[in-house]
Amino acid sequence: MSVSFIRPPRLKPGARVAALSLSSGFVTEVMARYQAGVRQCAKEFGWEVVPTPNALRGPDFLYENPQARADDLHWALENPDVHGLVSIIGGDDSVRVLPHLELETIRRHPKAFLGYSDSTVTLLLLQFLRAGVMAYHGPALLTDLAESGGMNPFVVEGVRRALINDPEPFDLMPAPEWTELHQPWTPELQDTRRSHQPGEGWTWLQGTEPAEGHLIGGCAEVLDMLNGTPGWPDPEVWRGAVMVLETSEDVPPPAQVGYWLRNYAAQGILQGLSGLLLARPRGYTMGQKHDLYTWVKRVLKEAGREDLPVVANMDLGHTSPQLTLPLGGLTRLDPLAGRVTVTA
Repeated sequence: MSVSFIRPPRLKPGARVAALSLSSGFVTEVMARYQAGVRQCAKEFGWEVVPTPNALRGPDFLYENPQARADDLHWALENPDVHGLVSIIGGDDSVRVLPHLELETIRRHPKAFLGYSDSTVTLLLLQFLRAGVMAYHGPALLTDLAESGGMNPFVVEGVRRALINDPEPFDLMPAPEWTELHQPWTPELQDTRRSHQPGEGWTWLQGTEPAEGHLIGGCAEVLDMLNGTPGWPDPEVWRGAVMVLETSEDVPPPAQVGYWLRNYAAQGILQGLSGLLLARPRGYTMGQKHDLYTWVKRVLKEAGREDLPVVANMDLGHTSPQLTLPLGGLTRLDPLAGRVTVTA
């Protein structure tokens, strides 16, 4: 491992966790859903979830004021009464917040942050990993944490192991069930559980030898927005890493994912990886999933990485339930044993 990361304090029961709208201010249109997330976090984790000063000011205000979104992040980090941070929801323009963020503030006040999707830009990659602080790729407040009918036990266990329990190695496991069913976030349906289908397990695309590296990655579409900006991670952050990639409800074609991977190969990123974790792609048919796997293996062969361990169809990102991954955490892939273990 060529880089190391500070592990922020655990979010034990009783922790006060700030809820941030770092991208979309959509939350004000679904406040009953927000309150469900607050209640369920208190029930399952013992957290007191509180909004940052601008988090509930609505989509128009937050769109027009990226500085206010950055101010909320700095407020949550500098406030001694706040112990951790959670993203309320994603969006598509966190990249506009970049010029307003203060890296030194994050270095001085390392705190756990939980989120995914557009959070890849402002926190999971740009600020936390560049600042040398571990971050947590996992559910947002309005998604799995406010899940209709109550939090899925798979989500509860994942958050507890990554963020709450005392640190110790743990195996990642496939979810026994999953869903991508859209169900309106209305008060009438908050107690109605979505229908799920049986989990089909992971797919090991290639690799035979065990490998280990620190986790880094996030939403592929958001990484594409970040690529080439001052926030793109330095080469040494990628070196020896296990890359995590998931795709959003935009449903990018398999070829597009292949093109993004070719970009990483052109930068030398693929050549230096220790492993690759691919999420179950949201909205894909079985044929599209097959095409995706073909593209991944094709690009890795082009890059001379037919040896790279690759696990696909993992429960990450935009399908539910999802794992919580400590970005920056050391992780071991054992293809022959079919195990993925977060070791540190």
